Amino acid sequence: MNFNKGISKILEFPNSSLPDHVAIIMDGNGRWAKKRLLNRVKGHEKGVNAIRGVVETSRELGIKYLTLYAFSTENWGRPKAEVSALMYLLESFLEKELANFLENGIRLHAFGELDRLPEKARNKLDAVMDTTSGNDTLHLNLCLSYGGRSDLVQAIKNIASMVEQGKISINDVNENLVSSCLYSSGIPDPDILIRTSGEMRLSNFMMWQLSYSELFFTDTLWPDFSPNEFVEILNSYVTRDRRFGKV
Repeated sequence: MNFNKGISKILEFPNSSLPDHVAIIMDGNGRWAKKRLLNRVKGHEKGVNAIRGVVETSRELGIKYLTLYAFSTENWGRPKAEVSALMYLLESFLEKELANFLENGIRLHAFGELDRLPEKARNKLDAVMDTTSGNDTLHLNLCLSYGGRSDLVQAIKNIASMVEQGKISINDVNENLVSSCLYSSGIPDPDILIRTSGEMRLSNFMMWQLSYSELFFTDTLWPDFSPNEFVEILNSYVTRDRRFGKV
């Protein structure tokens, strides 16, 4: 399916001006369903289509990294039926999209406390990551059972262990070392963060990595987030002057 068909707003700037890495907090599935008097799970199901649209648009535009906040550490506190449905949707998404990933050079990564995922979902995730490991057109990063604070805690533990074992000294600890110990090690920090649904907070997402990201907030609920709106945000992004604290 061509999700870019009908895009009304063409990119106004050359691809070289586009971000290398886009991160998205996909928010609003539950509210989308509630507005329509539907079960919350229906909102999550509808949100999968928006994921496909953003993935396809990113690939076609030449964006190298796309990171999606799919399931937070806090989300484990939701009703068990909803969590189970989300895990099933994850498995279904991976199974249905594998052929697309292979055909279009999409490599899947996953960040987070993955050992907390149900065995079936974890096995499916591991299999797709392994199968797509040779792809390099688009790196699709799913943040699952992920929290920014948890990310930093595990990095601190790793660094403390290296110091304790004498592999490094305390003076070797710097920003580059911290970055290398995060779940996203080896992947550049996001150039842009998009959050849907009108909420204006980071919600414990990539607290270290987003230090200099450009932030965009839209009132659109995630299931209604379209390739058109994605392109509009990218057009706005390339007009921003990113100085990183310099003149």
